[in-house]
Amino acid sequence: MARLDAFLEIGRQQGGSDIHFSVGLPPLVRLDDDLMPIQYRSLTDRECRDLVREIMDDEHWAVFERLGSVDIGYSAEGLGRFRVNVVRHRAGMSAICRIIPDEVPTLAELSLPRVIAGFTRLSNGLVLVTGSTGTGKSTTLAAMIREINEHASLNIITLEDPIEFVHESKRCQIIQREVGTHVPSFHAGLRAALREDPDVILVGELRDPETVTLALEAAETGHLVLGTLHTRGAAQTIDRIVDAHPSENHAQVRHSLAENLKAVISQELVRCADGRGRRAAHELLIVNVAVQQMIREGKSFQIPGAITIGKRLGMQLMDQSLLALVRAGEVDPDEAFLKAEDKWGFAPFLTRPELLGIVNGEFRAA
Repeated sequence: MARLDAFLEIGRQQGGSDIHFSVGLPPLVRLDDDLMPIQYRSLTDRECRDLVREIMDDEHWAVFERLGSVDIGYSAEGLGRFRVNVVRHRAGMSAICRIIPDEVPTLAELSLPRVIAGFTRLSNGLVLVTGSTGTGKSTTLAAMIREINEHASLNIITLEDPIEFVHESKRCQIIQREVGTHVPSFHAGLRAALREDPDVILVGELRDPETVTLALEAAETGHLVLGTLHTRGAAQTIDRIVDAHPSENHAQVRHSLAENLKAVISQELVRCADGRGRRAAHELLIVNVAVQQMIREGKSFQIPGAITIGKRLGMQLMDQSLLALVRAGEVDPDEAFLKAEDKWGFAPFLTRPELLGIVNGEFRAA
């Protein structure tokens, strides 16, 4: 048993999402949005190094020594699975251990909009789950893979960095490959996957234009491709993909996106109204004929309007999702207000009157 496991067990028992180890501080547990110290002395650089080295193999340690950071998956008997990010910094080194739930959650357990189940039944196309770091993108993708695994008989290949949720093949065959361990990069893994008779390909992160292009090609040739981007909102996602390519290729990329992008799920996490846990709010874009035309013509600024009038198809803006959660009493209205674009609709629910002075990101007199 690695010495680190004792702290990981404390973090799990306290209901934390992450456990932090850093030089000059005691181990910290993230409880909802706050970092709380574990009762222990401040760690020295040597202690940090020894704790982390115990759970890393020589290959991953060599990557850390060379690059100054590395992501690994770690399983501890009786504790479950963790995603560990190890980094070198000015004061020494740090490790952040994200707790992975023991069971892959269902779409219903995550309270995801019902329309998302329909995305898992697509035979081809690109479906993107977007949001900033730590908004649960990997968890949503894992639930979508579980949905496919329980209702279809397909070949699913996942490319992850690192592998987080471990899937048991049920009706589907699921092959999970880890970047840096089984394949050198997402791009190389995706290219190899196309020769492995896949039906569904999960790409943990679309990091570069080459991977995006290959993902679109895979979607075009009859595969369902699921992927993530660190973007907020559907319109920004499309702009980010296009702008990542050279300007002379923008028209071609927009055409490919219009033809192959099927949906964008954008996520935000908001503190629950009782202060315990967080709840996900979602923006949902379904690419219909009208949206295809907007993408081709570079008019992504019109997409929020298309989402607004596409409610009957299951589309919704982030503000609509946030406001529905506030009205249902499920999330903290003050935090939802701060995350919203159009803040006026949230004003009647605020518990902190001083927030009324914030309108569209600017401070004004309340």
